[in-house]
Amino acid sequence: MRHLVRTGVVAALGLGLGALPAAPALGLAPGTTVGPAGHDYAAALVSGTTAAFVVGNTTVNCSQSATTGQVPAEPANTSPDGPVVSPVSPATFGNNGANCPTNVPFTTARTVSNDTNGPWTIALQYDPAGSTGTMTIPAAGVVTTITGLASCTVTVAPDGPASVSGPWRSGGEAGPPVLDFSAGVTLPIRVTGGFACPTGATTATFRATYVITDVTDPAQQITVSDGTPPPPQEG
Repeated sequence: MRHLVRTGVVAALGLGLGALPAAPALGLAPGTTVGPAGHDYAAALVSGTTAAFVVGNTTVNCSQSATTGQVPAEPANTSPDGPVVSPVSPATFGNNGANCPTNVPFTTARTVSNDTNGPWTIALQYDPAGSTGTMTIPAAGVVTTITGLASCTVTVAPDGPASVSGPWRSGGEAGPPVLDFSAGVTLPIRVTGGFACPTGATTATFRATYVITDVTDPAQQITVSDGTPPPPQEG
């Protein structure tokens, strides 16, 4: 039972990751344009899915997770040789207004995100082979409190910003675009608490899939496209 509680408690840290941190490295990356310029957008879990935080065989599932942001105004919505980076609100996690359940009996998790040590950001990078989105969480940007059979505190990105990347699936007639972390992303954590807390755990896995909607004009969709300037014409 002690082992179950220890691993389960860590799972709770889960929610928080959500997300997010430093932008992908620039260099030989293609240019990127995000549109429509200046539009507000919202990210929420794809209907019927959850935000899951996994440590070993223990999982925490939140039925709700969301963040909001704004596409930069022109010309900042275009980068000639890398991603377009913009701030987003700290991700929220919940379960119909309550704490998120864990698979450890009588144990729940409450996650609070913050931007005390820096902003949350999203970096969108165009690639003809498949565009990506990278969310960055500032240092200690997510804190999960576990209560029940054990009382523990889990801090995400304890020593500095941490980033999670996933495929950006473009929208179309079938629906708006999606940022997909369902394959699982790893985040650094620190766990404190009593003997039942998994204080030796240093990483956890986060899985979630977010649908991105244009808040300014719901009839439009947020797009990630090639922003590489055309080569100069000779002559």
